[in-house]
Amino acid sequence: MALELVLVACALALSLALRPWQLLADGRLLTPLLATLALLPWLWALPALHAMPLQLQWSGACLVLLMLGWPLAVPVLCLTGALAALISPLGAADALHMAAWLGVVPATLALGVGAMLRRLLGTHPFIYVLGRAFLGSALCLFAAGVLRQWSGDVPTGVSSDLAMVARWLMAWGDAVVTGMMTAIFVAYRPQWLATWSDALYLRR
Repeated sequence: MALELVLVACALALSLALRPWQLLADGRLLTPLLATLALLPWLWALPALHAMPLQLQWSGACLVLLMLGWPLAVPVLCLTGALAALISPLGAADALHMAAWLGVVPATLALGVGAMLRRLLGTHPFIYVLGRAFLGSALCLFAAGVLRQWSGDVPTGVSSDLAMVARWLMAWGDAVVTGMMTAIFVAYRPQWLATWSDALYLRR
């Protein structure tokens, strides 16, 4: 719990220092922000609302990062963890756990992957959608799952190898949805993506 507290506190302090509320000044990101807070807490709380031998948990953090940008995504993901705990039998420690491993860690990794892809491969819609939203999301979500398991979080009654396979498959499922939604937003609602710019990616 100490590690999770440090991760979340440092990320939250840095994001708030960047004054993320300024991103909401023109109202473009208000819709994706409210949609995140309305839907994502239920997806995070779902494993606590039903019983399964191996709980598979959705993250959605990479999509939130692409929509809101890192400074705004971090406090929103922390609030998502708190809301998930409110609508389920989870406690404050569980909320912190989710905020760290389902939210802050994969979103921060995705920020690094996005910066690396832009530096190495340049700015192109194909790189943004396939590289950052799809493949990048899969790698970041799986890496976050691996770090989570290495920190000692292994599902009860399940071998570590099986848990690792489940995290790999779940990361790809999450990435497919992230890539699909990002492609739709690029085509029809680019204003909902804080990390997208027509001037940058389409040379307009």
